[in-house]
Amino acid sequence: MIRSLELRGVALSRGGRLLFKGLSLSLGAGEACALTGANGSGKTSLLRAVAGLAAIEAGEVGFGGVDPADARAGGLHLAGHQDGLKPARTAREELEFWSVWSGGDAASAAGAAEALELRPLLDLEVRRLSAGQRRRLALARLLAAPRPLWLLDEPLSPLDAAWRERFGAMMQTHLAGGGLILAAVHDPLPIAARTLEIVGPEMGA
Repeated sequence: MIRSLELRGVALSRGGRLLFKGLSLSLGAGEACALTGANGSGKTSLLRAVAGLAAIEAGEVGFGGVDPADARAGGLHLAGHQDGLKPARTAREELEFWSVWSGGDAASAAGAAEALELRPLLDLEVRRLSAGQRRRLALARLLAAPRPLWLLDEPLSPLDAAWRERFGAMMQTHLAGGGLILAAVHDPLPIAARTLEIVGPEMGA
């Protein structure tokens, strides 16, 4: 089980351009960190690198002694800025697919649907859902298949104020259980969190 996340001297490039270098972070169980920075600074790229979906130019990504392949296979969730849902499938099909793929089952998917008030929407095709409803559906996998490390890319957009508060409570429950959260944000998270600003290589990191 992942109990910590360590970034040591990480450098990342995209399209041949160096985004940042020398970035370090140590995140322990029960802690959250908000990644801030200008558009294009590399926040999303960093989340993808931690998840193993993007290569780093230099430095190390560690998971407190857990083998990185094992940590990435079963110890983290990456909830991207794009919801990654198939428009023609029903909300139920999407939720159950992602739940089982992530290690949950139909029962845990039903529990997540209850928590995020998705039950009235389950028989609707994803394309018929509002942006906020699609985001709640995408976030449901975090509850349906619990994993310690949540990597979140703008998780609160496009949730309304009430759902931002409610998802904040879910995040707090996750942290209280020993979870970790690394989130790329423009708006402040609704929980206590450290902040790591990503800046370009000409300014250091």
